[in-house]
Amino acid sequence: MNLTDPVADFLARIRNAIKARHQKLDVPASRLKLEIARILKEEGYITNFKAVEEGGHKVVRLYLKYGPNDEAAISSLMRVSRPGCRVYVGRNEIPRVLGGLGINILTTPKGVMTGRRARKEGVGGEVLCEIW
Repeated sequence: MNLTDPVADFLARIRNAIKARHQKLDVPASRLKLEIARILKEEGYITNFKAVEEGGHKVVRLYLKYGPNDEAAISSLMRVSRPGCRVYVGRNEIPRVLGGLGINILTTPKGVMTGRRARKEGVGGEVLCEIW
């Protein structure tokens, strides 16, 4: 299967797993997806993640997080920059997500990080997605 946008596929799989109330989810691994998973864990949107190998294929296993009343920690994921329309921002133009309630994930020259951290470090980059 040829994927033109692996990150959008990754986000769609998370969205679908949450709708179906799954506890865990496997997605084909890549370095970028591992970085996104690391940020989701740091920001408290998932309980954990790990890279595992199944049948010769590397996968990222995400453990989804739900609140006490079974509400998902992630209410929405949105792809911002797409292969057909890349979205780059300078360090002074990094948008706030829901007035600071959500996060955006950027790829910067200093690696993959949240918009908040990129603002702090004074770097811009490509806005991959927004999560809240």
